[in-house]
Amino acid sequence: MDGRTRTVPVPALGIEFEVLADDSIIGPAIASGSWEDHETALFRAHVGPGKRVLDLGANVAWFAVQAILAGADVTAFEPVPSIAAVAQRNIERANAKGPGSGRLLPFAAADRAGTARIVLAATNHGDNRVLDDEADAPADLAGAEELEIRLERVDDHVQGPIDVLKVDTQGSELLALQGARKLLAASPDVALLIEFWPYALRGGTPQELLALLDELGFTLGKATAAPYPMDADRILRQALARDPVKGGLDLYGVKGRLPFHVLGPKARLRSSWRALRED
Repeated sequence: MDGRTRTVPVPALGIEFEVLADDSIIGPAIASGSWEDHETALFRAHVGPGKRVLDLGANVAWFAVQAILAGADVTAFEPVPSIAAVAQRNIERANAKGPGSGRLLPFAAADRAGTARIVLAATNHGDNRVLDDEADAPADLAGAEELEIRLERVDDHVQGPIDVLKVDTQGSELLALQGARKLLAASPDVALLIEFWPYALRGGTPQELLALLDELGFTLGKATAAPYPMDADRILRQALARDPVKGGLDLYGVKGRLPFHVLGPKARLRSSWRALRED
């Protein structure tokens, strides 16, 4: 990763946003004005003044910035130094505009404190994956650059309650949640965005990740323009039907008193239709 950046205007945010110049996915999308539109809409529906947000796997801080500009207090984790530096500058831009505030912690969220190796994708700089001890890089990232990063438990740095949790750690989601159990126990009402990618998952099976989310009290569905509640078997079946290497599902969830349907009556009607039609 060469670390070169460029700054692009994002009219919807009212600030300039810095991206990695050679990124093939996230940078071009933000330069065109947006990134992960469905996930962003669901995220923004749950953030606002006084909300507390935790962003694990922040990358260049697209979601963290959205929350800060909506008035939330944000803690973001990003372990890759060159990407964390970009995220820090974007957070500083958002802090200057306000009304919320954010901070960046240069760690990977994990179930333990320590160090690990991370393998860096050559062009898609959102696809950097922490490796298990002594493990080789996955086949689709064979020969890619590696570096050592720091691991930390969320519970050692953030105390609950929080209102919104985003977890996109390219396969380390289960371990990240295991290191945030105290935080989640202290957070009765939480909206969630999480990547569910069986191919890359570390620390347990896909079934164990879904079981943990159920234990924590989350109602889950896919993060789409019209999400509908799904049970674990349905989520797993749909995820496994996809190309395993190209990705799994982005999931949306809520626990406690939060409403699941937050995108308006048309989206809710469409979600009912999709729930009947999809496998």
